[in-house]
Amino acid sequence: MGPREDRSILRDGERVLLLDPKERRYLITLRAGASFHTHVGIVSHDDLIGIPEGSTALGSTGRKFVVVRPTLSDAVLKMPRGAQVIYPKDLGAILIEADIAPGARVLEAGVGSGALSMALLRAGADVVGYELREDFAERAASNVEAMVGPGASYRVDLRDVYEGIDEQGLDRILLDLPEPWRVLPHAELAMRPGGILCAYLPSINQTSQLRAAMERSGFGMASTIEVLHRTWHIEARSVRPDHRMVGHTGFLTTARLLVPHDDEAPPVGAGPSEQPRWSPGPNGTDRLDVSDGPGDAEGVDGPNG
Repeated sequence: MGPREDRSILRDGERVLLLDPKERRYLITLRAGASFHTHVGIVSHDDLIGIPEGSTALGSTGRKFVVVRPTLSDAVLKMPRGAQVIYPKDLGAILIEADIAPGARVLEAGVGSGALSMALLRAGADVVGYELREDFAERAASNVEAMVGPGASYRVDLRDVYEGIDEQGLDRILLDLPEPWRVLPHAELAMRPGGILCAYLPSINQTSQLRAAMERSGFGMASTIEVLHRTWHIEARSVRPDHRMVGHTGFLTTARLLVPHDDEAPPVGAGPSEQPRWSPGPNGTDRLDVSDGPGDAEGVDGPNG
């Protein structure tokens, strides 16, 4: 689209959102000569191509359809998916909690259907995804291209982040995995000092285990939040909260990679053989060596405490 072209005009090949009189939403891609069939009538794509966004088009039965370009939230909720997506209310919080900005180098592990990838790319980040399942990786790449377009600074590698991270000097690491505490030792080696790690977890038990592991790692300034989303019914004098809301979906935990002082004391309760060992990392920074210490690699208490 050129600088002088009207940005409101809908064009062939664009994705649009149709709203019927009952505000049901349909996500379609405009194709010249095609038509969209619903139980309340047929909408010709040719009637939509070339009109301004926000216009009303008539279906074959005379029903009215409002047509607009989809927001990121619309795309996330309507796009094809295999894995459960991160909901829009949490996507916005992740962008703020992880302080995503243009040019940030981000590793996302567990890309699912690509919802978080879209949000990160729209915020200007450079994103590398690690995903175990090939079908999820392909679906995420397809969804991202449909929303963001080709040429985005984005790739997905088929690999297990629990086994290690190849990238170095990362600004952010975002985890949508069942056991994110297993990633902490790898994250300490892959991130720059001051970088932010953010984990999305469905249960408070997982969150508690992650926070315990963080206390015995190089990560500090940890914080956990939950986002609840409630809309309101406003019609004349009828003003009240809606009866339904988007309640619990997940807990967001963030922490920053810190460089310890030379005289920093070991974690409380650590014996002589359990004290963490700091070794030089990239660029002369220190890193916590947990590769051959006693107990489990996550740095959390075992079954006997």
